[in-house]
Amino acid sequence: MAVGGVTLLGHGRLGSAITEGWRLAGSALDPAILTRQSPPGCPPGTRTLVIAVKPAAWREAVTPLEATLPADATVLSVMAGVRAADIAAVLPGRPVVRVMPTTAVAQAQGVAAIWSADAGARALAHALFDPIADTVDLEEEGLIDAATAVAGSAPAFFYALAQALAEAGTEAGLSPDAARRLARGALRSAGAGAGTDAGLDDLIARIASPGGTTRAGLDALEAAGLNTTARAAVQAAIRRAQALAGDQPA
Repeated sequence: MAVGGVTLLGHGRLGSAITEGWRLAGSALDPAILTRQSPPGCPPGTRTLVIAVKPAAWREAVTPLEATLPADATVLSVMAGVRAADIAAVLPGRPVVRVMPTTAVAQAQGVAAIWSADAGARALAHALFDPIADTVDLEEEGLIDAATAVAGSAPAFFYALAQALAEAGTEAGLSPDAARRLARGALRSAGAGAGTDAGLDDLIARIASPGGTTRAGLDALEAAGLNTTARAAVQAAIRRAQALAGDQPA
């Protein structure tokens, strides 16, 4: 579908990752970028407003745009913990779609969860993010928080595990540099497997032969509470997203 003029509000880590991905994917999009230093208004011809500011500051940043945002423009939010109804109250009459992408959209290898009550807004989100992410439609807005925990926040969880493995390797006698390089290389190898159509159980089985070193390590992870730890991380991220929503003034 035709996207039209795109205005991006906010150009921090996620906003800049999105624009980098569009450039890498060869997109013809040339979004107008609004930051704190920009005049508080949407450029003429804005058809889509992408909100990529910090959730705590979104209302202050968005409210001044209402007068210049066309009444039939679509609002696309990539903010965690800010509900569509709250955005619609500030920018009334415009369809709202929520997208939760990972920063790997910068390499056109991200994943993005999409939800909207408006079919046209959802189609627009796909047009913008399909070229730079594996897009997943959600049946209800309440699932956005879980998607944020499982995908949006989870890359940091994987990095933390790689960091812990590097530290364990150093304790086992590797030099810090060698341990870090090996752990990062293992993370890249895992990512290459994840990029295939193989199931996660199959990917594990390809490496963990019965009675081997990998299986011994996996057994140790399970005994140490791997599943419990993963659930705790997901639930904590969900609770924080819900708290962010609750922090927004009516």
